Amino acid sequence: MASVVSIQDLHKTYDTGEVKVHAVRNVSLEIQRGEFLAVMGASGSGKSTMMNMLGCLDRPTTGRYLLDGIDVAQLDRNELADIRNQKLGFVFQGFNLLARTTALENVELPMLYGKQRMTAKEVKTRALHCLDIVGLSNRSDHFPSQLSGGQQQRVAIARALVNQPEMLLADEPTGNLDSRTSAEVMGVFQKLNDQGITIVMVTHELDIAHYCKRNLIMRDGRIVSDVPVSNRLHAETEIRQLAQAESAAKLTD
Repeated sequence: MASVVSIQDLHKTYDTGEVKVHAVRNVSLEIQRGEFLAVMGASGSGKSTMMNMLGCLDRPTTGRYLLDGIDVAQLDRNELADIRNQKLGFVFQGFNLLARTTALENVELPMLYGKQRMTAKEVKTRALHCLDIVGLSNRSDHFPSQLSGGQQQRVAIARALVNQPEMLLADEPTGNLDSRTSAEVMGVFQKLNDQGITIVMVTHELDIAHYCKRNLIMRDGRIVSDVPVSNRLHAETEIRQLAQAESAAKLTD
């Protein structure tokens, strides 16, 4: 299976003027197409810096990073913007939806900045298809304020999918959600991964990491653990159990 990500001896050092901060050091990593990887670690472990470099939002100080066979260190600013738009999809903790535009318009937005020339009908059709994938085609004309937190996050996932990226990068995507809604969102990610989409997710929640297939733990800028997930959680089962627990609690009350 081909690697979407191939990293060799990656380092990231920030020079603050007085001291040098070694945010990421000596990291080598392969992510195969179709993997579902959770990146974990305490604050200051380097996981956010690592995610920024994977997303071509920051450059390594030294080392090599190949994204789908492309050496990103050789790209200029415009080329990096193009590769982010064409090969990567981003999902954030805060949803980052535009408040005055509908769910459909939010999903359409990345296509308007892409190099691929599409008609208005093609843009709408693809956006509606992505909303359908996340189960929200019937909410396409709703504004973010009319959607729950879980629905907003699903719109954000549809937006990340719309340019057909090689890899989805999710940064604490359940951080603002309750347990049941988190399980629903993880169910969307699991279904996407079952369809072959590569997903890398930063999380500090151990239960969320157990929805993934592989867990990577960072400490002091280094990878200290990289293991497949045993006893993996399945979202449909968790949602059913949480619903039963809620029903039992209501009966008790």
